[in-house]
Amino acid sequence: MKKLSISLLLGSIALCMVNCSNNQSAENITSAQKPDSTSFDIDKAKSAISDLNAKFSDELRKGDSAAMASLYASDALVMPPNSEPVPKDKIISVWGGAIRMGVKDIKLTTDDLTGNEEVVGETGKYEMYGDNNKLLDKGKYVVLWKNENGEWKLYRDIWNTSMPAKSK
Repeated sequence: MKKLSISLLLGSIALCMVNCSNNQSAENITSAQKPDSTSFDIDKAKSAISDLNAKFSDELRKGDSAAMASLYASDALVMPPNSEPVPKDKIISVWGGAIRMGVKDIKLTTDDLTGNEEVVGETGKYEMYGDNNKLLDKGKYVVLWKNENGEWKLYRDIWNTSMPAKSK
């Protein structure tokens, strides 16, 4: 027991020394070496993502799954409910399948958006509609947006329903 206590004490001291030296070295970094986080404008990102969400909805209404897939990053993953993750080269099939199943419109409402110049996380709610504006599904989603070559692209896209499960 005494050996364990001494080991824990020595480990704690070593950890404190590492943390203290890391803090001190971080303080010694000049302002020229520190990343400039003030150049990122979250409001500009919010506006761009709002426009992209509108474009996504427009392309679905047109039935253009190829245009929808083009809004995703080159290394994107879509994680639909009850399915394995789908890589970029198959995303066109996901949205093409939804369109063939009768999805005619999607309404996206952003609840929260936060991040930095490289990645932005969005949480929100969706509603999917079919013919005659019939509600087919509604739920929540999380999207990670990635800045790819100066443009925001969907990087990770996951959603799930808020509607009750159908009884069998």
